[in-house]
Amino acid sequence: MSAMPSVDSPLYNHPLPKIEQWLYSLGCEQQSEELHCWMVSRPTWEAEICLEIEELAVRYVKAGADGSDIERSFKYSLSRKDIEDAVFSGP
Repeated sequence: MSAMPSVDSPLYNHPLPKIEQWLYSLGCEQQSEELHCWMVSRPTWEAEICLEIEELAVRYVKAGADGSDIERSFKYSLSRKDIEDAVFSGP
């Protein structure tokens, strides 16, 4: 199996199996009904991460001050490190 692209490489340079491997390594679980979406839980937050056509979409579940979801999106042109730092730092 080929090596993972550099952490400074844009996410669009990563083949899908490498993106999936990266998400697994961060503790994400792929949803069985929607294979492009993943769930991740941390002690203080939970999020759904979806691999959309033009961006990685993140929905932090009930993370708003009023209990609403917080949604963010990140273009695949960002590096894997930048996306990881932004998404996994929480809402």
